[in-house]
Amino acid sequence: MAPISIQTVLISESVDPRCRAILEENGIRVTEKPNMKRDELMAEIKDYDGLVVRSATKVTADVIDAADNLKIIGRAGTGVDNVDVDAATKKGIIVMNTPSGNTISAAELTCALLMSLSRNVPQAAMSMKQGNWDRKKFMGAELYGKVLGILGLGRIGKEVSSRMQSFGMRTIGYDPITPVEVSAGWGVEQMSLEQLWPQCDYITVHTPLMPSTVGLLGDETFAKCKKGVKVVNCARGGIIDEAALLRALESGQCGGAGLDVFVEEPPKNRPLVDHPNVISCPHLGASTKEAQARCGEDIALQIVDMVKGRKLVGAVSSSHCASDGAAGGVCTVEVEATGCGYKAGGAVQGDVPVLLQLSDSVFRQPVSLAGNLLFFKASPSPQLLSSVAGLLAAEGVEIESFSAPAERSGDLWYCVGVSSLPRDLSALQPLVKEAAQITI
Repeated sequence: MAPISIQTVLISESVDPRCRAILEENGIRVTEKPNMKRDELMAEIKDYDGLVVRSATKVTADVIDAADNLKIIGRAGTGVDNVDVDAATKKGIIVMNTPSGNTISAAELTCALLMSLSRNVPQAAMSMKQGNWDRKKFMGAELYGKVLGILGLGRIGKEVSSRMQSFGMRTIGYDPITPVEVSAGWGVEQMSLEQLWPQCDYITVHTPLMPSTVGLLGDETFAKCKKGVKVVNCARGGIIDEAALLRALESGQCGGAGLDVFVEEPPKNRPLVDHPNVISCPHLGASTKEAQARCGEDIALQIVDMVKGRKLVGAVSSSHCASDGAAGGVCTVEVEATGCGYKAGGAVQGDVPVLLQLSDSVFRQPVSLAGNLLFFKASPSPQLLSSVAGLLAAEGVEIESFSAPAERSGDLWYCVGVSSLPRDLSALQPLVKEAAQITI
């Protein structure tokens, strides 16, 4: 990729000092101004090429519109729901995050809340400080033998599953992207949400906040759960409908909740926080010295790599993709999945993002990045497509499009658009070397 000129960076929140040190070591001038109000940020941002934030800074369309020179927004953490990615993309601003920096810290806090819910630890500790000795009041339950439902089987969901299995919990889960055989390797049985709800003693959510996950746990889904189910949210406020959760707590349908995140932070509406069966924290998922050091260092190194033209890691948008109807500039990014690295090249044709290349495979026809996509790596053969189609048909999946590589030799990547994602990718193993699937 071509180098990008970043001479000045504004850090608008408290980020580990290593972030500033790395940027300055590489000739980038850094200004730190935490706790700015929206109007202050809009006035300040026009002077900078880069902006580094955590979760508190709201990088809205208005802020982006005021940023005359901005080329990069770096999120020192995972979620980017506090950044208007669409507005940034339209203005040619790259948005990148550090997806692995806070994984362990968020997973450990999730486990701490699960254990605290099972044994009423915070309530008992507070009672003791008030001079009481209420052994009967804080009767708990063992985690051993209970069923934990994990919604979202990415990095954090995986780490939570391995830790809670050590307590003897059965882990089940749902994820529309992670292949079932991959999560099975971690000891998580994937199933549909309809199958999952009635089995869970505990539920924890680890999904991004997006239209499809807002209110994922609401009145309708709580009604499908076991009476007394306990829930944990260390992901994003809004994935659990807060009003529905309060109703479920008051009726006893929900036996307790561990909440690290809220729709409004800090929450002004207190009934949920004040409920005796709720354990709440002030968004501490990434608040460890180790996580902050990793996130601060990662975002700085990613910016430096981009400035030096070495690679673009953690990008969730790019300024290098054309938007005028031609393939134009090509955006090349490195993708990490299941411990392996892949290089992907794409562009925007009209208003449609397309994939042009995956690793060493250049597609003869651009892959439209929409719908259900199945990627597989295999050696070319005249029977390959018909054989794959037959295996997919056995699972009720129809092929809607097919993109083949231009080369004709070696192990190459293919892409098929499918009517729905197959439940079991292992069925393809006799034909392919690797396989992955995604819904966009």
